[in-house]
Amino acid sequence: MDSLSFSGICRYRVSPSTRLGFDQSNHINDGFSLGNKASFDRKQDRQGLAITRVASPLKRAIVPSLEKETVPDQNHVAWTSVRQERWEGELVVQGEIPLWLKGTYLRNGPGIWHIEDYNFRHLFDGYATLVKLHFENGRLIAGHRQIESEAYKAARKNKKICFREFSEVPKHENFMAYVGDLAKLFSGASLTDNANTGVVKLGDGRVVCLTETQKGSLVIDPNSLETLGRFEYSDSLGGLIHSAHPIVTDSEFLTLLPDLLNPGYLVVRMEPGTNERKVIGRVNCRGGPAPGWVHSFPVTEHYVIVPEMPLRYSAQNLLKAQPTPLYKFKWHPESKAFLHVMCKASGKIVTSVEVPLFVTFHFINAYEEEDEDGRVTAIIADCCEHNADAAILDQLRLQNLRSFNGQDMLPDARVGRFTIPLDGSPFGKLESALDPDEHGRGMDMCSINPANLGKKYRYAYACGAQRPCHFPNTLTKLNFAKKKAKNWHDEGAVPSEPFFVARPGATEEDDGVVISLISEKNGSGYALLLDGSTFEEIARAKLPYGLPYGLHGCWVPKK
Repeated sequence: MDSLSFSGICRYRVSPSTRLGFDQSNHINDGFSLGNKASFDRKQDRQGLAITRVASPLKRAIVPSLEKETVPDQNHVAWTSVRQERWEGELVVQGEIPLWLKGTYLRNGPGIWHIEDYNFRHLFDGYATLVKLHFENGRLIAGHRQIESEAYKAARKNKKICFREFSEVPKHENFMAYVGDLAKLFSGASLTDNANTGVVKLGDGRVVCLTETQKGSLVIDPNSLETLGRFEYSDSLGGLIHSAHPIVTDSEFLTLLPDLLNPGYLVVRMEPGTNERKVIGRVNCRGGPAPGWVHSFPVTEHYVIVPEMPLRYSAQNLLKAQPTPLYKFKWHPESKAFLHVMCKASGKIVTSVEVPLFVTFHFINAYEEEDEDGRVTAIIADCCEHNADAAILDQLRLQNLRSFNGQDMLPDARVGRFTIPLDGSPFGKLESALDPDEHGRGMDMCSINPANLGKKYRYAYACGAQRPCHFPNTLTKLNFAKKKAKNWHDEGAVPSEPFFVARPGATEEDDGVVISLISEKNGSGYALLLDGSTFEEIARAKLPYGLPYGLHGCWVPKK
């Protein structure tokens, strides 16, 4: 991957306390094996418990019974809490895993959506479950483990929610307890560290799980999946939140820190081997009472693009004990929408343009458009755009996800393409990069070949829709040059983000494999490999049981 250098000049139920003893003879035909082929070392956990191939919790977990949540017609395994805290074993592969694929795919996401008899409200509330798929010599070792955040450990110990999650707040025994919680809110002490959103490999090799609270940056061991501790930032920049999706390469770490008091964003950079973020520059908001939500943002080779969405942080909603339809945010169409372009080297704002109203969780990529003389004339930035409709946020309530009745309930989405002119024009464009019907008018959870980060690119991989549906249910390869899409679909299945891994030495952008974890409607699940070029299935491996829906992943190559 090319370095994003700062040098140079800008160019303009089961009870978790019960060990699940699988009988191998009964399950080999089901697609997984716990036999001696798997070369794991027997080891001791921190309490002296011997961990072999079938894992049991490190501690007695306070996790409620799942019996009342497993109604087949209403509860797809994708929206059901994970069966146990830990599991690891070798999977039987159908098909062929390329021998060049050597390393570990990690996927992070919510995995436990209740404590005792209390059921969480929203997809984003679940306590984080980290999943691994280790590929080597054509074999596949899988496993999962709960991330041991302070929020999860406190809930397990006290049998209740103890920190503020996405849509959940601790239940207060009296008014004074509520006041005390508000004080902790302003200091950040009551905010969750439940790192259930993403996982990244830093340039120095450390692997960090992330969420939108800065305190929710946790270092993990990519082999054992053990939570090693909090990633402590050594700078004095402060703040409570950051973009859940930093830009991470072997040479740097870029992220945005929203300023809720003086509405704007700090653009910061962190070098490998350090915990110190340094400010590149600041963007002041042009509209609204607060900065827009920045779940993600794009970069080009020379610029950082800072989005200012009319879906803005809301202090009023944050203080409420019960969630509003837009949770911690508020839709402010009158505040308009903007994209700001900052030079990485100088920190100066190159341009700031008004764009049509938009709603996006995930930017896909961005690049610089040049004229015949090599001068940069515009920035192109692509995202999964929800037609300026924030309804998708409430559609992700677990009640909605668990009650699919065959009706088409998924709000439309498209690949939104922004064009940001660099000629001084005050306005930018937003249009569809390809016909949304190519991917079923559903679009989210995207990845690209990392070698094309910040550069002109042809392909992206995402989740689309085969309707009727209430959630993205296809894996989709997007071809921007031909403005076409190819879709993979398994009836009733819910696939997680398609993650592209390039073949070492490849010269073609789509030469590699696409990895996804699939949750099936019958309660089972499997790991899936698709050829990045043909988008045809090349291998799958059945898991011992289906896993909950997960969010984002990363690749840790074998050294």
